[in-house]
Amino acid sequence: MRTFPVRLVLLVAPFVTNPWLAAAQTPAPAAAQPNAPREVRRLTVDDAVRQALEHNLGVQVARINPQIQDFSIAQYLAAWSPSLTTSMANTHNETPSNSFLSGATGASTTDQRLQSNVSLRQNLKWNGASYSIGWDNARSTTNNVFSSFSPQVNSSLSLSISQPLLRNFSIDNLRQQLEVGRKNRDISDLQLQSSILTTQRAVRHAYWELAYAYEALKVHQQSLDLARESLRNNRARVEIGTMAPIDIVEAESEVAQREEAVIVAEATIERSEDTLRALIYDPAAPDFWTFRIEPSDRVPFEPVPVNVDAAVSNALEKRTDLRESRKTIEANDVSIKYFKNQTLPEVNAQFDYGLSGLGGVQSIRGEGFPGPIIGTTQRSYGSVLADVFGNSFPKWTLTFNVSYPLGDSQEETSLARARLQNSQSQTQLKNQQLQITTQVRDGARSLTTNQRRVGSPAAARALAQRRLEAEQKKFAAGQSTSFFVFQAQR
Repeated sequence: MRTFPVRLVLLVAPFVTNPWLAAAQTPAPAAAQPNAPREVRRLTVDDAVRQALEHNLGVQVARINPQIQDFSIAQYLAAWSPSLTTSMANTHNETPSNSFLSGATGASTTDQRLQSNVSLRQNLKWNGASYSIGWDNARSTTNNVFSSFSPQVNSSLSLSISQPLLRNFSIDNLRQQLEVGRKNRDISDLQLQSSILTTQRAVRHAYWELAYAYEALKVHQQSLDLARESLRNNRARVEIGTMAPIDIVEAESEVAQREEAVIVAEATIERSEDTLRALIYDPAAPDFWTFRIEPSDRVPFEPVPVNVDAAVSNALEKRTDLRESRKTIEANDVSIKYFKNQTLPEVNAQFDYGLSGLGGVQSIRGEGFPGPIIGTTQRSYGSVLADVFGNSFPKWTLTFNVSYPLGDSQEETSLARARLQNSQSQTQLKNQQLQITTQVRDGARSLTTNQRRVGSPAAARALAQRRLEAEQKKFAAGQSTSFFVFQAQR
């Protein structure tokens, strides 16, 4: 039969990367359709791959993963964005007088305070440092005779810088998460590439399975035609008395078996169509399940030499699963670096610097306690700001904080576990490389063997054709039986 070499090529083709596919010569015959004619879509294998990359749901899902990782990285980067905070409060407080030292001029002491605050905080990407800047302003009034200002205006400016010197200096939790997030982003790209390659391979396999199903139907239909022709010949011989009626039963049985084979082949076409349809077309289309698919490409056989060492080297370098494993190991290395840093003593330096100014209506007192108010002076809010930004009343503090756990720490346990997991990943990578090398060598061996086998089926087919012709001639001469003719046909 002519389709045997084609089937062999279909079995051999997945083992090589060289293109064996050529332009179509003639379309495959369509399966018999009991219903009304349906739309027929003829497409090449390259068209099928392009349709799959556009519509395949698995590829669409895989395309979303890199976008999700982009948002994760943006989330990590947001930790270094400055944060601006502002607040305003108005406070009124009346306290009953319980002694002459309370300072009240009446039955109670009344304080009124309006306060506003603006602060800016940010974690820096460099060496784990952070800073905060705060600007406070307040205006207060009181009837307390001991107060020198009423109303009183305050303004202060503060700056605080914190810098780790050992732990969190070279890497901290934020930088570790960012680096791991970037590795995961690379892994999601590799997973997308793997999904695309897997889909392309599945589409090509489904395409050629459908092409083979059409060819198989053609063969079974030819076989059925031969059986029917034999049945007609047997009936003619029975009518003229040269053959016993019992010989018709064998021919009818053979026709029934080959009709069943045609029915199964038609069902195989529909099944193969659905497999390819689900891979390459949009399931939301209204005619998704109604149209027929006919492959227009054929598979010419072209022997391809295989360089096993080059194929193994190429697989070990470019296989997406290996590259994904290497990226996972790189992410583990980042975690090990972080946990190792966390085992260091925590030594932090903090520098605080502040400026302040005071103004308002100041009472001038005479002699005595608390002394009568003999006059007032006024310092405007502008004078207060001049004191602040003129560095008139500075204050600063430099602090060193040291912390070190006694005994085993949680960080040391995390470091030991991360190192063990990294060793496990390294071993898994070596196992993957061994398995892939074995797969490539086996695939190359199968390809070479099948290429050498192609000539034998072609010769066997020619000899089988000659045997059938000879058996038919012997049957016509009465020297053979239907049993041997049917054997030759099969």
